Amino acid sequence: MNFEALRVDALPVDDDLLDAGTTGPELAYLAAVYRHSPRALIWRNPSSEWRLFALLPPLASRLSLMTNPIFAQLTRSWGLNVRFVGVDRDGLVHDFRSLLSDRTLRMLVELLGAQLDEHSGGEPRLLDTLFAALAREMLTIIQRRTRGWGRHLDVEHRLEPLCAASLFARESRYPDFLACLRTSLRNGLIDVEFYGRVLRAVDLRELNAEERIAAQIESTLDPVTVTKLERAGIGLHLGCYNWLRLDPRHAAPRAHALARLPGFAAFFAEALVPIQAASLELPDEDPLLQALHDEERADAQGPRDEDRPTLDLRRIAARTESGHSLRWAGVLQRAIDAGQDRAIIEALAQRFAVDDNVIRRLWRETPTELGQPPTWHLAQILSQLARCDARRWPSSAASWQELIASAIPAEAG
Repeated sequence: MNFEALRVDALPVDDDLLDAGTTGPELAYLAAVYRHSPRALIWRNPSSEWRLFALLPPLASRLSLMTNPIFAQLTRSWGLNVRFVGVDRDGLVHDFRSLLSDRTLRMLVELLGAQLDEHSGGEPRLLDTLFAALAREMLTIIQRRTRGWGRHLDVEHRLEPLCAASLFARESRYPDFLACLRTSLRNGLIDVEFYGRVLRAVDLRELNAEERIAAQIESTLDPVTVTKLERAGIGLHLGCYNWLRLDPRHAAPRAHALARLPGFAAFFAEALVPIQAASLELPDEDPLLQALHDEERADAQGPRDEDRPTLDLRRIAARTESGHSLRWAGVLQRAIDAGQDRAIIEALAQRFAVDDNVIRRLWRETPTELGQPPTWHLAQILSQLARCDARRWPSSAASWQELIASAIPAEAG
C-alpha cells in the first residue's frame, strides 16, 4: 500500500523557535509539535474502488490528555476538525468526516503520538491498524453504495487554499501554537520582530503544504470536469465538481448555469447534489439477504448511522429541506439539464422568493464581486437586492461589499 505523510518544510527560524532557552519550554514544545506533525496522511490507490484517501488532521498538541479515556470528549472535539476525503474510481469526491468513530479517532491520536516520538518503532503497525479500522468501519458502508451513500459526497469544500470553505481550514489547524505564541509576545518572552518572522514562516510553509496536498487530490480528479469548472470561473469547488461528475451527459448545461450564476455555486452543490445522488442509488440486494446482513450488523455495531435521526443546523438555517425548497430544487435541476435558461431563472426566483428580474439581472451582468456565499447568506443578499431600486444596485466592488455586509442578520454577527 502506497502511503505518504506530508509535513511542512524546515526554515531558519526553527532553530530559535525550538530552543527552550530562547522561547521558553511551553512554546518550544508546541513549536516542535507544529513542526513535526503531518499535515496530511495520503493513501494512493488503496483499493480497486478508490483512487485516493487524504486524511488532514489538526495538530494534536495535548496527546497526553487525549490518550486518557477520561478525556474522550477532548478527542471528539479535536476530531471535529479532522478532514477525511476520498476519491472513488469514478472520480467522485467523498467527505468521510461524519463516519469517524471514537475508536478510529483514538487510533489516529495514537498514530500521531508514535510519529512524534522519535524513539517509537510502532508506526507501521499503527498505520496498518488505522487503515484496517477505516476500511472496516467506514469504507464498507460507502463501498456498498446502497441506501444513504450519497450523503457522504462532498458538497461544501473548495480545494484552493486561503478562500472561504477551503478544505484547509487554518484557524482550526494549530490554535494552541498560535495562542502560546501570542501569550509569549505579551509576556515579553519574544519580541515583535521574532513574532513577525514566525508568522511569515507559518504562512509560507502552510501555503506550500496546502498546495502540495491540493495537487495530489487534483491529480486524481477527472480533468475534463475540472476544465469545465475553470472555464465557468468557479474554481475547484468540490461540490460543483461532484454535481457535474455525477451525470456527465448534462455536464455542459450545468457548467453553463454555473458560468452565468457563479455566486450560486454553493447553493447548486448543496441543493442539487443530494437530488442527483438519490436518483443514482443502486437497488438493494436480495431483500432476504439484505435483512440478514442488517440484522447481523445491528447486533454487532448497534443502529446504523443512516437510521439515526440527525440535525444539520446549516441546512436548517438555509431552509434547504423544506417542502418548498425541495420542490423548486427539483424543478431547477430539470430546467438546468434541459438547457432552459428562462425556466432556470423562474425556478431560482421561486426558490428564493424574489422577483424574476433580480435573478435575470444577475444572469445578465454576472457580478464577480458577489463571490460564492453560502446558501443562507445568498438568500439574505437576494432579499436585499430585491428591496433595492433598479438604479441603485451596487456598481463597484466597494458597494457590493457594503451590501453583502448589510445582508448578515444581527443574530449571525
